[in-house]
Amino acid sequence: VISSLMGAVIEWYDFFLYGVVAGLVFNKLYFPSFSPGVGTILAFATFAVGFVARPLGGFIFGHFGDKIGRKKMLILTLEIMGVATVLIGCIPSYDSIGIWAPILLTLLRLIQGLALGGEWGGGILLAVEYSAKERRGFYGAVPQTGALFGLALGNLATSALSQMFSEEAFLSYGWRIPFVASIVLVLIGMWIRNKIDETPSFKKVAAANTA
Repeated sequence: VISSLMGAVIEWYDFFLYGVVAGLVFNKLYFPSFSPGVGTILAFATFAVGFVARPLGGFIFGHFGDKIGRKKMLILTLEIMGVATVLIGCIPSYDSIGIWAPILLTLLRLIQGLALGGEWGGGILLAVEYSAKERRGFYGAVPQTGALFGLALGNLATSALSQMFSEEAFLSYGWRIPFVASIVLVLIGMWIRNKIDETPSFKKVAAANTA
């Protein structure tokens, strides 16, 4: 349960952090050739790409999770989300690389959505398959609170940094800090997940298929 919850918090932090920053920074840095209103709409359109990609991520990672194990897929989704989030924090602005800036931003957002889709279903399965039958509802509900904690953590990080830096400094590099720093959370999550074993249900099915 702790492993599932921590993974959910980390992935939702990365996922929602994008939305928190989209209307504050991305419209100015990655869509500067448009009016402020249109730039904001485009920034949030890239935010929506992650939600569109989530079901596809669920199908892909769910399929392979049934084949080779929940644990392996959940470690992989954490790695993918972590790399995508850190890279978002490193993308140069439109002024530096032109049209490639919004293209890279959208591509990495798509990857975030795929990773979260795999995390969401796999994390709940991990918790439920480790629980006793009479506690499955409770165990399955716990990882879902990760979305709330992740959103709160992303908001707190962004708010704190916006207060610490001037507006110019925040737009220049301050907003990048919580994206790059997410690698610390990912490493903690991977350490926790490496400590657990595959679920008893998956082991039973894998043994039956082998036999």
